[in-house]
Amino acid sequence: MLGDDAELTAAVLAAQDGDETAFRTVYRAVHPRLLGYIRTLVGDPDAEDVASEAWLQIARDLERFSGDADRFRGWAARIARNRALDHIRMRGRRPAIGGDETELAGRAAESDTAGEAMEALATDSTLSLIARLPQDQAEAVVLRVVMGLDAKTAAQTLGKRPGAVRTAAHRGLKRLAELLGDDPQSPSELEALPPPREPRGRAVTSAGVTHTRARTQKDM
Repeated sequence: MLGDDAELTAAVLAAQDGDETAFRTVYRAVHPRLLGYIRTLVGDPDAEDVASEAWLQIARDLERFSGDADRFRGWAARIARNRALDHIRMRGRRPAIGGDETELAGRAAESDTAGEAMEALATDSTLSLIARLPQDQAEAVVLRVVMGLDAKTAAQTLGKRPGAVRTAAHRGLKRLAELLGDDPQSPSELEALPPPREPRGRAVTSAGVTHTRARTQKDM
């Protein structure tokens, strides 16, 4: 397990024991990329509101969660997706993506066979282009690359087979690279995000513990 993942796993376990500082650590580690995923679904103007609803549910249901950092990211993504889809149903359509995505910039990582388009996902212009992808491809790309979920966890989030998610992500990244090549405004030097995660073996489990009090986004 990578160092960052071990720290997140430990923070999740401590948060389940009612440690408010640990919950803030979890929030700060996961929120920026979760917000990027939500923006893929609902657009920038409503993303913060949907994210707030998702984190309220995460805080409320955390004692029932069991797993490590990878599982937590997938679980949080499923909650965020459900809140986003509820929002979309109420509004009636999927919007174009916009807004500032600079908080998605992560530590550098070398490109892999998913394609160099991955390295551009930290930029506002590239995330805006994701709105031009079919929704299944856009979600697969963001879950695999921005959220860092492995194919199995991303598939569980989307209710699809891992192979279908891999195919959608591959096609989305290929199309995204084409769109970047056609865009004269795309940056020449792009920040990199970590490559899609692959499974790392057995998850760490924990027993749920009652929270000391309800958490709100203000506490994070």
